[in-house]
Amino acid sequence: MNTEQFNALIKTVKIGKLVGNARYLHISAFSEITPELKDFILLIANALKIPPDDWNIIKLHTQQYRLSYLNYPHFYQDSYPALQQSITVDLENKTQKIAHYSDSENVPILHRKELFITKNNKHYSDFISITEEGEAAGLYANSRIIGFKKSWERIIKQNGYELVDGRLFRATATLNIKDNATQIDRHKTAIQRQGLSSPMKSLAKHNFLNGDYTVFDYGCGLGDDLKELEAHGIDAVGWDPNHRPEVERFPCDLVNLGFVINVIEDREERIEAVQLAYELTERLLVVAAMIAGEAHIQKFTPYKDGVITSLNTFQKYYSQSELQSFIENTLDENAIAVGPGIFFIFKDKLEEQLFLANRQKRHHNWQQITTRPTNSKEKFELV
Repeated sequence: MNTEQFNALIKTVKIGKLVGNARYLHISAFSEITPELKDFILLIANALKIPPDDWNIIKLHTQQYRLSYLNYPHFYQDSYPALQQSITVDLENKTQKIAHYSDSENVPILHRKELFITKNNKHYSDFISITEEGEAAGLYANSRIIGFKKSWERIIKQNGYELVDGRLFRATATLNIKDNATQIDRHKTAIQRQGLSSPMKSLAKHNFLNGDYTVFDYGCGLGDDLKELEAHGIDAVGWDPNHRPEVERFPCDLVNLGFVINVIEDREERIEAVQLAYELTERLLVVAAMIAGEAHIQKFTPYKDGVITSLNTFQKYYSQSELQSFIENTLDENAIAVGPGIFFIFKDKLEEQLFLANRQKRHHNWQQITTRPTNSKEKFELV
């Protein structure tokens, strides 16, 4: 096969993740490429004695006569798998270059794994939920700086999350409870954020944070959202069982119940939290919780109707439809999905009609004002 034939075959590939001048796809998706290209990729691997266990992603160079055999050994297990080895074959000059990353502290990682596989792959829906989770958290705003482990971890931290067993987790308070069989740390420490939480971003996106509404943050943690809202001149207050227990809970136009119910291991207490938050709502309640597929949930130790994470925290993962049903059955009101794991519940029905009529119009862009101080090391890494 010559360069022209190779380039012609590459152009027929419609599956995979396209990044710059290369297309990446998992070996499980080879059924969706031409047999001629598939056979050629396997032929080169065999000719160079590249063991099948040493690669699972192929990088098709669209502007050069090259193939790169990439090994992500935990492609299915890790939400953002790390590259262990790459073998780049220059077919024009008949050379190969091998790079090892096992000892690297800042290894390249993958995102949007659903793009690497076919839609009928059993992991596809789980990969979709991982990507949607990151998008809702605002982690993909600058795709140029997320390709390496340290940068990705820093962005996760700056947005107020941490990875717990491969999924994004935002805690809001510290409270230990005892069960007859298990002691669970309901929350670890409240997370420091450099931007609005995803449910607050949804309110901002639909122009509810324009200063016309009062806001109550039910489970506000360290209060980073409140500081940002106050900097914009918004009348906002928050209550938290650990960090702001002295604050009285009183009615406001908008109430945010963000990532609270998913860390409550007692179903009746979850129901009570939703009902209490709705009672405080005069116009709109936003409820957010963690979303995950069955493949991810099965990795953990079951506990009641959820799981116990490696941090010894309880986590109730929902599917999108399950969360919607839980909210609607609890409140006997419509829950409108505005993002993965984020729902609006309107008490003001006129407001609901206006929202539904205008939700497709141009959205408001929030301009962050406040930031948390960083130490000298973090400042250096941010440069």
